[in-house]
Amino acid sequence: MKKTAKSMVDDAMAVITTYSVEDAMELHGRDDVQFVDIRDVRELEREGIIPGAFHAPRGMLEFWVDPTSPYHKPLFAENKHFVLFCAAGWRSALATRTLQDMGLDRVSHIGGGFTAWKQKGAPVTEKAKK
Repeated sequence: MKKTAKSMVDDAMAVITTYSVEDAMELHGRDDVQFVDIRDVRELEREGIIPGAFHAPRGMLEFWVDPTSPYHKPLFAENKHFVLFCAAGWRSALATRTLQDMGLDRVSHIGGGFTAWKQKGAPVTEKAKK
């Protein structure tokens, strides 16, 4: 094996911006910032969500960001700072690096992810039932 998942996360962490929960809480709710939840829908249903976060499943993220993709979501063409998070910060670190590679300049993630966010008592709500 040339690279492990952990080594890939470490490589990403060396070149991306990681916010502490406290710093992310200061960004939360600003008009120029969009939180992006890349967790699986089952995680959202089980653990809850950050109010105002846009759900972009990790498996679709690149396709939703790419303006040439038939799956593109216009939100990702807006002039916003995108703050990604997953459960613990590993998937969001990799996703942040990937989005930087795709040309997004204003993208970062939350260290410790949703788990750390919740542990610090930051705002969480239940995912709306469909």
